[in-house]
Amino acid sequence: MQVDEEAVGAVLNRLRRAQGQLAGVIAMIEAGRDCKDVVTQLAAVSRALDRAGFKIVASGMRQCMAAADEGGAPMSEAELEKLFLALA
Repeated sequence: MQVDEEAVGAVLNRLRRAQGQLAGVIAMIEAGRDCKDVVTQLAAVSRALDRAGFKIVASGMRQCMAAADEGGAPMSEAELEKLFLALA
């Protein structure tokens, strides 16, 4: 399965945001910034990655349900569970 066209834009935006935020974290560490500031920025990176991951999982679930409705082979419950747990 691929990320559906509806989700691609949102996923890419979230990943690009995380990429920029991560560059900021690296710069902060290199500049010797306060740990509290670094951790706060790193938490923002984590949230952006989580949101991208959840969007990908939701896309997979939508495709799974559509495949089942069309008589195709849907993802198994174990495969869906593995996707969700990969985000933890």
